[in-house]
Amino acid sequence: MPVADLTPELALLIGAVMIVLGAAFLPHARQGWLAGAALVTLTIALGAVVVQWPAAPSLTFSGVWILDAPASLAKLVILGSGALAVAMSPDWMRSDPRHGEYYALCLFALLGAVVMAAAGDSMELLLGVLLSSAASYPLVAYHRGFAPALEAGMKYFLIGALANALLCVGVVMLFGLVGDTDYRVLAAFLAQSDRLVLSVAVGCVILGLAFKLAAFPAHAWMPDVAQAAPAPVAAMLSVAPKVGAALALARLVALLPGEQGLWLVALVSAVTMTLGNLAALRQVDVRRLLGWSSVSQSGYALMAVAVIGRAEGAVSALLVFLVAYALANLAAFAVVTHLRGRTDLADYRGLARAQPLAAVVLIVAMLSLVGIPPLVGFFGKFLLFEATLAADHAWLAIVAALNTLVSLYYYLRVAAVMVFTRPTGPVAVLGGHSRLAMLAGGVGIVASALLMELLLGASGVVMLPLPS
Repeated sequence: MPVADLTPELALLIGAVMIVLGAAFLPHARQGWLAGAALVTLTIALGAVVVQWPAAPSLTFSGVWILDAPASLAKLVILGSGALAVAMSPDWMRSDPRHGEYYALCLFALLGAVVMAAAGDSMELLLGVLLSSAASYPLVAYHRGFAPALEAGMKYFLIGALANALLCVGVVMLFGLVGDTDYRVLAAFLAQSDRLVLSVAVGCVILGLAFKLAAFPAHAWMPDVAQAAPAPVAAMLSVAPKVGAALALARLVALLPGEQGLWLVALVSAVTMTLGNLAALRQVDVRRLLGWSSVSQSGYALMAVAVIGRAEGAVSALLVFLVAYALANLAAFAVVTHLRGRTDLADYRGLARAQPLAAVVLIVAMLSLVGIPPLVGFFGKFLLFEATLAADHAWLAIVAALNTLVSLYYYLRVAAVMVFTRPTGPVAVLGGHSRLAMLAGGVGIVASALLMELLLGASGVVMLPLPS
């Protein structure tokens, strides 16, 4: 059993445990040191992922752990998003009397997302979802004296409890159909299973993973979390679990016989992007707008999942889109964090004059989320449309194109407020850590567009093929 294949996951686990121990003994004035410990842990895990980048797809750890390029790229995105969120946190959490445990919870949440991305067994997938959820609930409500954060945490917990229960039911039904939880066995025997029971099981699994994706109908937590949770937590939870769940759902859909479940994913994709964009149109709260935007972006990601097996470039399109989305969304939340979490659109008046760097990063992030060339978001959406049309899902591509036009309005409305109005007064910002994180997010968007050829090369591989 090659334990070394799990080096990134073990690094996260050991780092989180050491931070918990450190938080128990360090005084308040030194709790910020644990942010450095979390960054060191994430750097080690990132290095381990790069070192073990597989030359060919394979299974390890008794065949339940997948090592392939999509899993490695997803781990890089998840760990990178966690590092950026941790880098935003010291200034934000400075007034909290004991915040050392906060960094351990971040690492546990990231570990759950990583497990989802590499799962080769439905029970392992369930473990990843539950670990990610259990660590995320207290993070959302970390500011216990802030009533909206408690409300968001409660809503997140209740929706999560229902969605995770559905996922458990789906996994148990798959086990009942095949007698095993290993993806290889599922792929070999699902075609001979009862179609009705299989449809119900697949529906439960898709609805369960929709919670981690913030997709319809388990999306209602995302706007509240974006608005009321600590801004670095909102940044992390809008990216890391989504990346892990999207790849996990793609792997599960690839196992299903024929086009079982694909119509449901396509329907969820169309409803999610439309609902998210229409709800974002009337938002005057920037953080809530970003939350609904995150919901709509989940719908775009599901476009690629809906054509897995029918379009050759579906996996590459999914990975490139997830990278582009992660960079843009993290940069947008980094700006919000640097601006002390200000929410009202009116608070962004004249930001281009008062804080030009923050305004530029936020505008670039929003234009990338729309998919304006030559930003990286354009390449992600272009590949999604190409894969969807190649799979003869023209109706879904048309829905996505119309939604892109709608999203342009509410993103440009924020940019117009920042550029074409005068500031109402001085704009308070956090310290140097949040400024560096914001700058890193902006540079990441620009650099990724320049390095698109390298990104396409890294993602241009198929997932681990399983017997059918």
